[in-house]
Amino acid sequence: MRLFLDSSVLLAAAGSSKGASRLLFDHAASRGWQLLTADYCLREAEFNLPKVGKKAELGWNAIIRPAVVTTVTRLTLDRPLIYRATKDRPVVISALSQKADYLLTLDRDDFHDLLGRSVYGLPIRTPGEFLREIG
Repeated sequence: MRLFLDSSVLLAAAGSSKGASRLLFDHAASRGWQLLTADYCLREAEFNLPKVGKKAELGWNAIIRPAVVTTVTRLTLDRPLIYRATKDRPVVISALSQKADYLLTLDRDDFHDLLGRSVYGLPIRTPGEFLREIG
């Protein structure tokens, strides 16, 4: 299963050894999950990493960064995407272009109208919702 991770999930996983975001990393190999992100999300996470703390930087370097496959951000789509959060359109488009099975985010402000729904068949969930959904 291909899971596209927004920068918020990357930061949460780096910042805490507990919680649904870190569980994705802890169980990815045994569950056959491929963890994906785009360079756009990676840069945003790296920019904000110092705000999370020193412990997060250690988790980032040891666990998060080595486990995630980074792709080039996509800015075009072969169909219309009507979505109000301009800064997060590249996230949705990149996840669609990578044929992700899920887009996972903790950004409830920008994704509030899409959480729990799908865009062109791509389910958008929080990590906790995803884990509950798959059992």
